[in-house]
Amino acid sequence: MVLQAALVSRVVDAVFLQGASRDAVLPVLGGLVGAAVARAAATWGQEAAAQRFSGAVRVDLRERLVRRLLALGPRYTRGERAGELQNTVVGGVESLDAYLGQYLPQAFLAGIVPVFILLAVLHADPLSALVLLLTFPLIPLFMWLIGARARRSTERQWVTLSRLSARFLDTVQGLPTFKAFGRARDQADAIASASDRYRQVTMDVLRVAFLSALVLELLAMLGTAVVAVEVGLRVLHENLAFAPALFVLILAPEFYRPLRALGASFHAGMAGREAAGRINEVLDGGGPIVAPAVLEGARSPAGGERRKQELPPRLDLEGVHFSYGEGRPPALEDVSFTVDAGTTVALVGPTGAGKSTVAHLLLRFMDPGSGVIRADGRPLAEIAPEEWRRRVAWVPQHPRLFHGSLLENLRLARPEASREEVEGAASAVRLDPLVRDLPEGWDTPVGEGGERLAGGEAQRVALARAVLTSAPVLLLDEPTGHLDPEHEAALLEAMRTLCRGRTVLLIAHRITTVLDADRIVLLDRGRVAEQGTHDELLAAGRIYPRLVAAWRGAA
Repeated sequence: MVLQAALVSRVVDAVFLQGASRDAVLPVLGGLVGAAVARAAATWGQEAAAQRFSGAVRVDLRERLVRRLLALGPRYTRGERAGELQNTVVGGVESLDAYLGQYLPQAFLAGIVPVFILLAVLHADPLSALVLLLTFPLIPLFMWLIGARARRSTERQWVTLSRLSARFLDTVQGLPTFKAFGRARDQADAIASASDRYRQVTMDVLRVAFLSALVLELLAMLGTAVVAVEVGLRVLHENLAFAPALFVLILAPEFYRPLRALGASFHAGMAGREAAGRINEVLDGGGPIVAPAVLEGARSPAGGERRKQELPPRLDLEGVHFSYGEGRPPALEDVSFTVDAGTTVALVGPTGAGKSTVAHLLLRFMDPGSGVIRADGRPLAEIAPEEWRRRVAWVPQHPRLFHGSLLENLRLARPEASREEVEGAASAVRLDPLVRDLPEGWDTPVGEGGERLAGGEAQRVALARAVLTSAPVLLLDEPTGHLDPEHEAALLEAMRTLCRGRTVLLIAHRITTVLDADRIVLLDRGRVAEQGTHDELLAAGRIYPRLVAAWRGAA
């Protein structure tokens, strides 16, 4: 840029004032062409490097976000709105493009280009350099004043968009409920209202952006005009030669250009900064999952490799304590019990006793605040979560089925499983009659959330997944909940086959599901209140008989 200005001023001065011939200035013109090509190449290289950097960072961030959400598990995601998280992972990461690809490079250029130009002008004309130096601070000052308002507007815009995304997803997922209660029109009106609020805050951001652009352009024009006037007067009075005067005039607009460009990308950059703040909250949320040293050297098996059937381990919980946050009562307090290898232990107790917390600890969705959980004597904290979860099959009370065929939903447990292995797992849990009744058999779409399957059928799909994994540890979270007696009896029969030869922890709310357990552990207010077999606990006459009576009364 500086070289171009110097060569242009030299050519103009030589040709129009000194009468130089074309041949005399031809080397200078060649240098001017070379400088123009070099500047164009540098500009292209800057933009290409910025876009490549932005793309690489966004890909890396999105991968880290997804890995972090998977590592945090249900404990974190249940406290967040799915639509807002989706907006952060998709829209939030994409909004970083302007921040990383435009704002940050422009901020760097705004810091160094004016310095180089000022030094060049100082060498050619110290007085003009002084004028540039005195007018320069006005632009950052007004950028700072306008930036405070822009930051608030951009933050409000990001929050409004996140809430709109969350409301829209909640409405789509709950549409059958809204239709059933005649509230669909109200939800449409609520979304329209939220969209209008987003329109208003977006227009506010645009107003600030246009105002800042106007102010920056005005200040840059005034600064350039001041330099032009003082240079022109001095040339007129022969106090300054023409060549350095033209050199200064060419560079004056370039002196302000980086700051004007920074102002133009400032608002897009602010949107990226707001998104980055939310992204950092997710990446830092929930505390550490596993120490990095534990993960080193721990590798999941290759995707196509099926692991051999492992021996069921013994599980020991020793003085386990867990709380969901400061100021809240502990969910578990000094919990100790053992699940012997190859046996079934039923975990019972009133609602809120801590049963699901135990399951989440065993799944490594979170780690105990104190105490230790061991598998065959080895603390789970020393095992990478991915490696441990490969050894655990989980059948939740409400299994999640995804949009796709029945075969695809079953192969979620083991994508490389053959058709024969899938059919064997289905037969083990009595799922094959359902497959025969479906119009397209294994290729029948089950709908998002398994909408085309009854509750008992969805539970059998979850049990078949567990069979397919061949995992030595099985966690069952009330798999017969909300089923009628006929379906419950069929599912209990399938569960007996599934539990054979595995270490099983069964979370139960019904008396029928605990009768076959080798031992029962009763939790009450986060503590182990009783342990023993069904008959032993009944004979003890403490809390367990009251629960049994309540179950029978409810039945």
